[in-house]
Amino acid sequence: MKTLFIAWQDAKTRKWAPIGRLTREDDLYKFVYTRGAEVMPESYRFGRMRDLYKVYQSEELFPMLSSRVLAKNRPEYKKYLEWLGLSEARYDVLDELARTGGLRATDSLELFPCPEPTAGQRYEVYFFCRGLRHLHEENQKRARQMESGERLYLMQDLQNTHDKKALLLRTKNPVSIVGYAPRYYSAEFTQLISSTDPDQVRVTVERVNRDAPVQYQILCKLVSPWPANFLPCADKEFEALAVG
Repeated sequence: MKTLFIAWQDAKTRKWAPIGRLTREDDLYKFVYTRGAEVMPESYRFGRMRDLYKVYQSEELFPMLSSRVLAKNRPEYKKYLEWLGLSEARYDVLDELARTGGLRATDSLELFPCPEPTAGQRYEVYFFCRGLRHLHEENQKRARQMESGERLYLMQDLQNTHDKKALLLRTKNPVSIVGYAPRYYSAEFTQLISSTDPDQVRVTVERVNRDAPVQYQILCKLVSPWPANFLPCADKEFEALAVG
């Protein structure tokens, strides 16, 4: 079973919260709201799916998400999959949404997977560098000069007024800020560093897509030992409001 959480940002408070959970099992999609939706206004409910305490099922991807998937007949489709580091032969729509976050300029919705331990008991996630467009021109240039396999380092941004848990990504020598880790991974990445040997929490550049839109230019991968008793997506806001 594959699982993605759906987060939304309140335009007034700037608060992000996981408001829903999407799963697929035996070719059936299921959507349930999570406790995070209880603290958000009703406007953050999807279409006719107004009941917070109901399980919604569909043989096809729900419309609010299918519109965030690139059509296969688009001329840039193959190049797009390359940017995401995905194989056309092994394509999966939930893998696409996990990599892109389903981001659109018209709203503040974002999707992300809940990590599961690999067969070797490792924590492993892929993500795109965030905030690249807001960096100084010299930092942007350094980011686009990176090569696959280059190691990056996580650094806390404690005085960030929008996100106290924000994590910057930097190069080693010379030190250059090249973006941010996604906000929904910040707390987990920090917990991994504090729960194991920090040097074993390794972020590397997976791909540099210089011809891609800025949000798809720097694909990274984080690998770490899976600490004992480590539970991702364990906050109360992730709890499903319906069971079925």
